[in-house]
Amino acid sequence: MENDYRKLVRSRQNRTICGVCGGIGEYLNVDPTVIRIIWVVCALASVGTGAVAYLIAALLIPEETC
Repeated sequence: MENDYRKLVRSRQNRTICGVCGGIGEYLNVDPTVIRIIWVVCALASVGTGAVAYLIAALLIPEETC
């Protein structure tokens, strides 16, 4: 039986700033561009709280090991 365990990590291949949106996109099997657009809309709508959440995610989510 295969191990279907997936771990959320920051992406090295789909990286624009820190790889958070790329990692979330890979984890959810969604195009990272969609995640980036959603994140930007939420950041603008929340008057900067999304940017703080991105920085916290960049610190807490481990980077992908290759």
